[in-house]
Amino acid sequence: MTQSVTKTHTNVAMLKKLLVFTVVMFGFGYALVPMYERFCEVTGINNLLQPDVLDKNIKVDMTRMIAIELDANVRGMPWKFKPLQASVKIHPGESIEVMYEIRNDSDQEISGQAIPSYSPRLLEKYLKKFECFCFTKQVLEPGEVRQMPVKFVIDPQIPVDINTVTISYTFFALEPGI
Repeated sequence: MTQSVTKTHTNVAMLKKLLVFTVVMFGFGYALVPMYERFCEVTGINNLLQPDVLDKNIKVDMTRMIAIELDANVRGMPWKFKPLQASVKIHPGESIEVMYEIRNDSDQEISGQAIPSYSPRLLEKYLKKFECFCFTKQVLEPGEVRQMPVKFVIDPQIPVDINTVTISYTFFALEPGI
């Protein structure tokens, strides 16, 4: 009998611990979304997928040129994705539009989202995008080909030792309904 009571107390204690653990993990999962949003806000990651506001007082620096290399990739989807020009040269402060082309090589509709990355990493502070396909999800029908613009300017305040930058976009598949 004593062994049965001890076993019952042990089981009840374990059940209480598991319930507390479950409630704590649920609370952590619930709090994770605002924590992630705050982290993205602090690090500037969240701003990568939002249009920038054009500063009307920006002056073009005609004394130097910056070479911009354009790159495109896809991950886990049957799309072909490329920039229509491999590189461009601009003066800092000069607005430019570049075009990318995407093609769905599958026999079904697919949704994707492009995520930008930059080199050097500090470029994100100086690159101001006004229009970009990366701001919204893209849905392509089977065999559809689409040309998409990116309009941007590089702030003239970019360090003078930076002469070449790379702007890269990678498309990732989205689950249906997202």
